[in-house]
Amino acid sequence: MNYVLALLLPPLSILLTGRPILAIIVFLIWVPAVILSGGLTHPMFIILAWILIYQSKEDARMRHMNRD
Repeated sequence: MNYVLALLLPPLSILLTGRPILAIIVFLIWVPAVILSGGLTHPMFIILAWILIYQSKEDARMRHMNRD
C-alpha cells in the first residue's frame, strides 16, 4: 500500500516509513521541483521513497529475526 502512495505523494510515503525530518526536507524540495520541471523530477522522488520503504521493511525483518 505504501508503494502505491509513493507513486502519488512521495513525501507522505516517506513520512509513513518513520522518517519525519527527511519527509519535510523532501517535501520542501519536491514541490518546487515538480512545479518548475513540469513533473519530470517526480520519478526521482518515487525511487527514493521506494528505497526507504524497502529499507524500513528490511530493518523490521532483521529486528524480528534478532528477537527470536
